Amino acid sequence: MPELIERKKLEHSPTLNTVFMVEETLKNMDESVISVAELKRKLPKQINHNTLKLILEYLEESNKIAVTMKGITWIHNTNPKIRKAIKEGLEL
Repeated sequence: MPELIERKKLEHSPTLNTVFMVEETLKNMDESVISVAELKRKLPKQINHNTLKLILEYLEESNKIAVTMKGITWIHNTNPKIRKAIKEGLEL
């Protein structure tokens, strides 16, 4: 992640409110996978494409979303039971 921050230092950085707006939109979407174009349409405010790309890169690096050829999927889960199950693991 430090590379991302250093590389993007000279560019305009998104505000925290903008990051939260994108995060909330992705977290609360009805679909399991969404395209960037569809995400732009669902956002409550317009956002610059490069700013959105930077936010998506940040969310992917922080393991909140997965970006694939099919689109973007919210993967972050704060459910304590799921976190405990992942932490303890299951041996087969």
